[in-house]
Amino acid sequence: MIHVCSLSKVEETVTKTGAGRLLSLLAAGTEVMRPASITRENHLHLVMHDIAVAQEGMTMPGEEHVVNLLDFACQWDRSRPLVVHCYAGISRSTASAYIIAAALAPKRDEAELAETLRALSPTATPNPRLIAIADALLDRRGRMIEAIQAIGRGADAFEGTPFELKI
Repeated sequence: MIHVCSLSKVEETVTKTGAGRLLSLLAAGTEVMRPASITRENHLHLVMHDIAVAQEGMTMPGEEHVVNLLDFACQWDRSRPLVVHCYAGISRSTASAYIIAAALAPKRDEAELAETLRALSPTATPNPRLIAIADALLDRRGRMIEAIQAIGRGADAFEGTPFELKI
């Protein structure tokens, strides 16, 4: 099970779910306290801004980020949940949860997965750059991109409500 939340809900979500792994996607300078129940080797902290096109002074999500994310996901034994978070729990984290679910269930239909994501999180607005990179790396031939475009932008919110995504 993948649990998605915002930075402010990390400790609560990890505790409530009994998660054994944590994926943090945050801009440089944004601090995250790794919960004591998560070992250092079970925490991946990727530094990037929530942007889809290059902007001066910001770190755009890149192929290296997605490769590291996929490697981390593939090492997950799934005996305990994985918590994925970004600052708001709306864009980088929802894109990453979608990417992980697609990678770990390669026969799962991209559109069905995107529609499930939308049903679980009305605010989800997956980062299109992360999705496009993953689509290429997973050889999905544009289907991930099209599926995420089809669900459109999520409802405006300062912070997403935590949710869980089954693989």
